Amino acid sequence: MARLLVIEDDQLVWPAITQMLESAGHQVATAADGEAGLAYFRRTPVDLVICDIFMPNKSGIATLKALREISGSLPIIVMSGGARSGSIPKSEFVDYLEMAKMLGATATISKPFKAADLLEAVNKALPA
Repeated sequence: MARLLVIEDDQLVWPAITQMLESAGHQVATAADGEAGLAYFRRTPVDLVICDIFMPNKSGIATLKALREISGSLPIIVMSGGARSGSIPKSEFVDYLEMAKMLGATATISKPFKAADLLEAVNKALPA
């Protein structure tokens, strides 16, 4: 069983993610934004962080950078449902999941996702 921190502001999404992870045997803590997630991590180390990109107070990208400064080896999975919008002109398009990878995310996952996809990403990211 691993200790996981889910940083997600959507009140419909984080309970579902928590249930998926707890049913797989993990201990899960949650934070509603990047600032709360960083504060939790500083108090209580975890084995892995799952972080959304678009959140109030501190974005997932800023949270990822801060987590990397604290721990270069912490597995971090970044997720987003807004990274690939067809309504954005190609010249203005920013792939935030790709940006997260370049900034040190261990893995990325697009919302919506299946429980099996999330659990596979978690299992691959956790140290053996």
